[in-house]
Amino acid sequence: MSFIKTKIINFFKLIFPSTYTEMAVFLFFIICYGILGSYIAIHYRIIFDSRIPWDAYFSFDNKSILMTGGSFERHPLSYYFFNWVREFSLFISGGKMDANFRLTLAWLSNIIITLNIVQVFKYLKNIICLPLWLSILIILFFGAFSTNIILSFTPENFTYTLFLLSLYNYYAAIKLRKEEKTPAAVLSLAGITIGGLTITNFIKVFIPLLFEKNLFRDWKKFGNAVLRVAIATICFVLLYLNRIDFKYQNIFSKTNQQYEKFSNVESMPTWDMILSFFFGGNILFPGFIISDKHNMKGFHFKGLYMDLYSSSFPYFFIAIVLILIIWSYFKNFKNKWVQIIAISFFVDIVIHCVMRFGLHTSYIYGGHFVFVYPLLLGWLFFAYRSSSKIMSFLTLTLAMLFVYLLINNLFRMAEFFSFMETYYQ
Repeated sequence: MSFIKTKIINFFKLIFPSTYTEMAVFLFFIICYGILGSYIAIHYRIIFDSRIPWDAYFSFDNKSILMTGGSFERHPLSYYFFNWVREFSLFISGGKMDANFRLTLAWLSNIIITLNIVQVFKYLKNIICLPLWLSILIILFFGAFSTNIILSFTPENFTYTLFLLSLYNYYAAIKLRKEEKTPAAVLSLAGITIGGLTITNFIKVFIPLLFEKNLFRDWKKFGNAVLRVAIATICFVLLYLNRIDFKYQNIFSKTNQQYEKFSNVESMPTWDMILSFFFGGNILFPGFIISDKHNMKGFHFKGLYMDLYSSSFPYFFIAIVLILIIWSYFKNFKNKWVQIIAISFFVDIVIHCVMRFGLHTSYIYGGHFVFVYPLLLGWLFFAYRSSSKIMSFLTLTLAMLFVYLLINNLFRMAEFFSFMETYYQ
């Protein structure tokens, strides 16, 4: 019994704040995000309107996701998860899809994104072992990312995926530090939850296994790793097939349709979409485009999309951020924790930038990788911890980036509120 009790306690310590500083970080962000999400949920219908299945803002599919979990070929098991989210929200709202329903959805997102912030803070503090003041600076920078701001009130797959990925990376980092292997049960659970919400993230679950001690020098350890991967994969595949009544042919036909639909957009230069949307839009809001939309059932509404950057300052900002994370990668090239983060990020780069899947709206995919930025920044500071000059330079650079980021994103959120005031009261 004491063993089970210890496991439960460790589980809650892993997910939730377990120190005063972690609690302070949690309270700060839950208040900030909570005020934002609550105001939007109470005064506007943009979070959920039963007439609008998709694209009310930034191509998010709030209603579609909440009612069906999204397309099964991209979100295999999210149907079951969002059934719970929807039913819980309906329970709180008394069965009505009203302001209380939207408020519950917003607060669920608020809590999840705040816990994501806490996971990144724990990684900076406990894995990289940065000074408290530096961890706070990085986490404030991360908390002001456009992805975190938008997902803090958006009931979507990306909201929960971001938390699960940051949680799993922190857990895997702990295991590697202790030179312990990730149990098959944990791998299976991670595969089902992370891959179940978005299938392209399934492979990321197994990346930390590549760096387990002596994995490729001991055939028993290698065989054990293969067995754990096989168990996790079998569990996932069986649940996936059960979800579609074992009609596996539908997976290939639907996947091809989705790829053709989301990878053949030529309206903007590829390099600009990569910079403005994939690398940029997830951190720094660009300008917005308002478009006319309809739900295919006669209801017309306005949709909001991100535009390409229109001045040199945002490009300069993103260039500096990219230089810093690339610098961090090469400076810490032999660091296995950095390699795990980089390989995970590389998966998304291949999918969106090389294969061009969803590149024209890749700003919505930040929930799959934005946690990478603060972690690589943290490792860059760690690499130069003994050099006061470079530490001062990096700190000043990050502080300036944070100020610009905060001013820009607050200004763009004011534009977002103007959009809601006009079309979504």
